[in-house]
Amino acid sequence: MSEIVILIFLMSLVTFVPRVLPILALSRRKLPELVERWLSYVPVAVLAALLAPALFAPTGAVNLNFSVNPAFWVSIPVFIIAAFTRNLFITVLSGMILIALVRLLIF
Repeated sequence: MSEIVILIFLMSLVTFVPRVLPILALSRRKLPELVERWLSYVPVAVLAALLAPALFAPTGAVNLNFSVNPAFWVSIPVFIIAAFTRNLFITVLSGMILIALVRLLIF
C-alpha cells in the first residue's frame, strides 16, 4: 500500500513541477515581444495536432469517405462558421448540431 502512495506522490510531482517551474521563473519577467507572439501560436498548434488525426484518419488510415469519416465533412462548414463568427461558443455549438444531424439523418 505504501508503494502505491509513494508512486502516486511521485507521479503527481512529475506532473506538477514542469507546470509550476515556468510560472515561477517567468511570472515576474517581461518576455520579449517576439517570444510572446511565438507563444501565442502554441495553443493553435496543439489543437491542430490533436484534431488532425481525428479528422483525417479516425480509423488509423486516411479515409475521406463520407460514410467512414463524416466528422471531416462536418468540420468544413464548422471552420467556415468559425472564420466568420470568431466565436468559440457558436463554433462549438454549430459543430455539435451538425454532427448530431448527420448522425441522426444519415446513420
